[in-house]
Amino acid sequence: MKPHEIEAKSFAIIDAEAGPHNFAPDEWKIVRRMIHTTADFEYMEMVRISGSAVAAGIKAIRNGCTVITDTNMAKAGIRKEPLAAFGGRCECLMADPRVAAQAERKGVTRARVAVEMAAPMMENGIYVVGNAPTALIHLLDMIKKEQAHPALVVGLAVGFVNAAESKAALMETSIPYISNVGRKGGSNVAASVINALALIAGERTIK
Repeated sequence: MKPHEIEAKSFAIIDAEAGPHNFAPDEWKIVRRMIHTTADFEYMEMVRISGSAVAAGIKAIRNGCTVITDTNMAKAGIRKEPLAAFGGRCECLMADPRVAAQAERKGVTRARVAVEMAAPMMENGIYVVGNAPTALIHLLDMIKKEQAHPALVVGLAVGFVNAAESKAALMETSIPYISNVGRKGGSNVAASVINALALIAGERTIK
C-alpha cells in the first residue's frame, strides 16, 4: 500500500473503533490525528479544546504565523509545506547557543530561556509544548504579565513532574488552547495537532 492509502485506512479504522463522540468535525480531525500518531484511544477522553482554539489556530496559520516548539523533535514532526503555503514557518530555539549560555548564566532551564527569546516570534503565532512543563509554566506566567501574546497554545507536556499540573493551569486561563489532562503528551502528538490544523486551514482555502 502507498503511504496515503495506509493513512486513509488507518483513519477509517480509527473512525470505526472510536464510534459515536461529541467532537465537532474540525475537532475530530485533530483528535483523530492524535490517536493516529499514538495508537491511543484514551485521547478521546483526555483531550481538551477551548471554544475558540480551532478557529484561532486556523486563522493564525492562514495569516502566515510562526509556530514555535519547545523541542526539535516536535519541530521535525511538523509538516513545513502546509505552513509555508501561507507564508508561515516553524522554529525551535532550544539548540540556540544563546539560549544555553543564558540558561547557564541564570541557573535556569533552557526551556524557560527559549520561551523568553521566542516572545517576539510568537506574537499572534502558535506556541507548542510537547515536552517541558517548565516551558508551559513560564509561558503562562509571561502571558499573564502581557509579555507574550500567542494566538494559540498547544500544551501537551509529558512526564511525572508538573506535566499534568502545567496543563491544568493552562486550562484555567482564557487563552485559546489545545491540551489534555494527565501525564500523557509528547512532541509527536503535539506535532500532530499542528499538522491537523494546517490541513484544515488548507481545506478552507480550497473551498
